[in-house]
Amino acid sequence: MSYARVLSVGLLGVTGHVVEVEADLSPGLPAVVLTGLPDTSLHEARDRVRAAVVNSGQTWPNRRITVNLLPAALPKHGSAFDLAMAVAMLVSAGELPSAALEGVVLLGELGLDGTVRPVRGVLPMVAAAAGAGLRRVIVPLANAREATVVPGMAVAAVDSLRRLVDFMRDGAPLLEPPPSDEAPPPPGPDLADVAGQEMGRYGLEVAAAGGHHLALFGAPGAGKTMLAERLPTILPELDDAAALEVTALQSIAGVLPLDGRLIRRPPFQAPHHTASSAALVGGGSGLARPGALSLAHRGVLFLDEAAEIPSATLQALRQPLETGRVVLARARGTTEFPARVQLVLAANPCPCASPAGDQHCTCAPAVRRRYLAKLSGPLLDRIDIRLTLAPLSAAQLTTATEPATSSAVIAARVVQARAAAAKRWSDGGWRLNAEVPGPVLRRAPWRLPPADTADLRESLDKGLLSARGFDRVLRLAWTISDLDGLDRPGRSEVSEAIQLRMGESNAR
Repeated sequence: MSYARVLSVGLLGVTGHVVEVEADLSPGLPAVVLTGLPDTSLHEARDRVRAAVVNSGQTWPNRRITVNLLPAALPKHGSAFDLAMAVAMLVSAGELPSAALEGVVLLGELGLDGTVRPVRGVLPMVAAAAGAGLRRVIVPLANAREATVVPGMAVAAVDSLRRLVDFMRDGAPLLEPPPSDEAPPPPGPDLADVAGQEMGRYGLEVAAAGGHHLALFGAPGAGKTMLAERLPTILPELDDAAALEVTALQSIAGVLPLDGRLIRRPPFQAPHHTASSAALVGGGSGLARPGALSLAHRGVLFLDEAAEIPSATLQALRQPLETGRVVLARARGTTEFPARVQLVLAANPCPCASPAGDQHCTCAPAVRRRYLAKLSGPLLDRIDIRLTLAPLSAAQLTTATEPATSSAVIAARVVQARAAAAKRWSDGGWRLNAEVPGPVLRRAPWRLPPADTADLRESLDKGLLSARGFDRVLRLAWTISDLDGLDRPGRSEVSEAIQLRMGESNAR
């Protein structure tokens, strides 16, 4: 037999595609020709596969070998095709029977000694295979737990090419995936640790309940970072669909833990303020990779010292915050990653950042304006809640009369508010108030009476709010009413939403 076909999977962004790995042997000078839009790592696979086959005790076919990856128009990248290429070559040379791999997907990178090494993106690859109707997959042993997350797939593992050869030739058993560790993840930081800042805590609760973006300003030590780090602890656990999306992104980025479980806790990403645009929104040569924005999908992206981040990097967030996705065009193709996040910005009011706040600030007014000017109007217009935190007093730090409300208590209120919103918007398919389009809120039956929106309309007419800000205040008002257990917001909830939006500190 001089022709063989083996199944594998390739990734384009987070989308997997079943790839047919064809091998054909023909007379001519010994060579390996690789076709089907392979990248550099795939071209290098020719030498890896040859060494792995020989060091596994198999005979390398000393003929002209053509390996084609179908569909040929789809860019292929990565080393996950190594195992499939090696098996296809051996089957085409008549060294191995092909019956054992009928309808089986092969994934894995080969070492020169024939070991099968783990690869990135196994979870979305196996999910793509399942979506194509395939039900059996063979993966590296280190990726086996991850592969078992996909329901309905029979997963087998290999640690070497020799083991797979013995399975195909003699029916020797493959390895079983290791059992998954069911221990719960360690608890995160608790909101009870935050001293004072009642307004900041309330803003955090509203943000969590409605999925709103949040900006925190204030002197160093006011608690901006502590509050932001505790936002994931009051968010509900991810459902199955969201957990699969998040786990797949972590797998593609190569940061998925080895325990092989779905990630249920909303992710938290806090890149350094010197991070580049590519590190933040995604990028790279060839086909783009996900950045911190996509790794925070369904979770929190925290940008501390936001005024120190280059302006161009911050502006790159504007479109993804509106659409919930990142589209990166590169020479080899366009890649799309999901990026539906809750953005939290934190910034000092000025370069000197006096711990006492404005009272002892040594910065000239022009310096203060330039410092915060990096947070442009169009970016801030996409931030629903803006709060200025006052410096803490000694009494707040040392003489607390009663323990602050814990994350668990606030999380229970957030769950109830989200459940009310999901029930209300179920016909439209939205789960959070922040996801509801503005026109829906301005039409019957959800349009609020003119008397309740008088202050809001006045702010719009005076130029204090943009049309986008108008809709975002309405979403905030619905979230506040959900937290209060009301059927719909009234004038007081709308007024409170305006105060949260405008950065005033007298709401609640």
